[in-house]
Amino acid sequence: MPARLMELGWHVHLIADVFPNDAQEISDEDWIAYGLAHGWVPLCKDGRIKGKEHERRPLVDHAGVLFYLDNQQLRVDEMVRRIHGAQWEIHRAVWRKGPAAYAISVDGIRRTWP
Repeated sequence: MPARLMELGWHVHLIADVFPNDAQEISDEDWIAYGLAHGWVPLCKDGRIKGKEHERRPLVDHAGVLFYLDNQQLRVDEMVRRIHGAQWEIHRAVWRKGPAAYAISVDGIRRTWP
């Protein structure tokens, strides 16, 4: 998916390029904080991440915005279509700052936290 987004002009940072073993040994809180501290906007497939206070803490600390796909079972082409189709909405949400979490769905984005 990242390669397909980059082909469409997205600037993508892979957390696996920063942390070894595809970041499997780092907590969600730590990779989110790292990304936000570097000016990145976290995108994940699992919306449950916004449901845990300690994992939301970096969003609060950095006035960050996190995006996640509302369906973890999507094929790559559908993930890319949804993300790219919501590009302007995503940019506007990032510009407004956070803390906030948004689901990316077939119809665009919707704020789900706070």
